[in-house]
Amino acid sequence: MAHILARKMKSGMRYTANIRIAKNGVLVHRESKTFELRTAAEKWARAREVELEVPAAMNLAKRGRPSLASLIRWYIDEFKPVANWQRSKQSHLEFLENHPIGKSDALALTSAMLIDHVRSRRADGAGPATVGNDLTWISSVLKAAKSVNEIPVNPEIVQEARTACRELRLIKKSRKRDRRPTAQELDALFDFFARRDRRSEIPMCDVLEFAIESARREAEITRIEWSDLDDESCSGMVRDAKHPREKEGNHRRFKCTPEAWAIIQRQPRTSEYIFPYNSRSIQAAFTRACQILGIQDLHFHDCRHEATSRLFERGYQIHEVAQFTLHDSWNELKRYTNLRPENVRAISGSHLRPVRQVSQSVASVTPIAPARAARQSVQQDPLHSPAMVTSGRRV
Repeated sequence: MAHILARKMKSGMRYTANIRIAKNGVLVHRESKTFELRTAAEKWARAREVELEVPAAMNLAKRGRPSLASLIRWYIDEFKPVANWQRSKQSHLEFLENHPIGKSDALALTSAMLIDHVRSRRADGAGPATVGNDLTWISSVLKAAKSVNEIPVNPEIVQEARTACRELRLIKKSRKRDRRPTAQELDALFDFFARRDRRSEIPMCDVLEFAIESARREAEITRIEWSDLDDESCSGMVRDAKHPREKEGNHRRFKCTPEAWAIIQRQPRTSEYIFPYNSRSIQAAFTRACQILGIQDLHFHDCRHEATSRLFERGYQIHEVAQFTLHDSWNELKRYTNLRPENVRAISGSHLRPVRQVSQSVASVTPIAPARAARQSVQQDPLHSPAMVTSGRRV
């Protein structure tokens, strides 16, 4: 039972409820709270003792009220070695850990506090999609803390904040990117890398050309192995291909264009990998070249847009292009399809069936019963079907 201590103060009587919990003769927890009324102190003490019988509540009482930053650090330490997520998620979590919102009491976090965080981030120049990712990762942390550690946080507030932010147009999906390098930009990049490759470890000319011809990401390029090549089908293997949920062990075979296959064959066999380089070094070299050459808003990943668009411009069909790019659906593939009208192949119309001329007998029928006259003409002409006439459309 809790002990109620009465004290006379200048402002009146105060009642302090003291709770002491011992197990096997050892004091494991102690806390107190002061009230103006004795009945209030007794009511709180009884309710608190019942609450502390739950192991999760006792653990929380021992650890104290966690901050959002402490939950983010716990989430990273516990799940990063297992999930092995990409560096974009890691850097975003670390940013939130060090952001002022990380100092907030995780148990007292509300949707209004999250909306205020989104507003301040937008005011600082963050994009609507980037700020939307803030809510995504905070939701992941809160859900894990509640389900794994039984911490009484409220993950539902994130969805409430997300709904409000969408209505206020503070967040939205990422803008569809349609940037493709121009011929002049590619010429400048290849000339720059041709001079640089003489003293550089990474043959950026071959890497850049292979990215454009194969539609592979920079990380995928550096993971292709010699042993995964198939000479008969001119195909390779992407190990642990990108996937929102099943990346680990997601090995997929892709088709190579003749140009991409020729680039592979001229690489020296000095490693088990065809391009044994660090993908981050490749990206850094590309970014540095664009800065030196004054090329604006061009990313290495835009080479994948260029490769996909070129495959369509060559005349490949959707299901054929997917064998090169490894997209699972048209909705995913069309994000990388940015065709240029001047590059779309022209198809001759000579193979199309000519429009059949209306027979003279039908044209000469009096307009008293045009429908009946049309039916009579169709019966005389076996090449027409009833569906053609009733639809009123030309074939």
